[in-house]
Amino acid sequence: MQRWKERLSTIGDVEVFDYPYIQQGRRRPDQLPQLIAAHRQALVEARQGRVAILIGKSMGGRIGCHVSLEEKVGAVVCLGYPLCGGGDRSKLRDKVLRALQTPILFVQGTRDSLCPLDLLERVHAEMKALTFLHIVEGGDHSLLVSKRHLAASGETQEEVDRRILEAIAKFVAAAADVTGSQQSQL
Repeated sequence: MQRWKERLSTIGDVEVFDYPYIQQGRRRPDQLPQLIAAHRQALVEARQGRVAILIGKSMGGRIGCHVSLEEKVGAVVCLGYPLCGGGDRSKLRDKVLRALQTPILFVQGTRDSLCPLDLLERVHAEMKALTFLHIVEGGDHSLLVSKRHLAASGETQEEVDRRILEAIAKFVAAAADVTGSQQSQL
């Protein structure tokens, strides 16, 4: 998320945080309840009475989805949602998505083995929440496009990132209209 903090700040106020396991220098993530509690606490501290839009990269997006089941937020943006645990198509992390009521934007690369688009489409068909998808052609789990693909398309990573930011801005504006809020916290 550090890579996106500056870009996202052009849309609204941005607060980033690290989970305790990262702060403590551990590589193995905490258990789901501890991750949710830490994310929730960061939201409570950052929200300051405003409607929040949760934006997370990979696990941060997934945990943001869990938090949105417990806390009122305007929307959720997932940058590279990890639908398949460890890249295993049989280990879907889809239960939380099916329970969501909050509007959600998925920003997914076509080369993301943790979230094959065909599986996401199947889950999408069973979701209750308003769901939007921005596809990053040639993008991996970190939304980085291969040099070969960039050369073939005549684009730069900066241009790809700009389009991602435009999609997020459009989604955040629409979510703000739905919630009736003009100020959102990212």
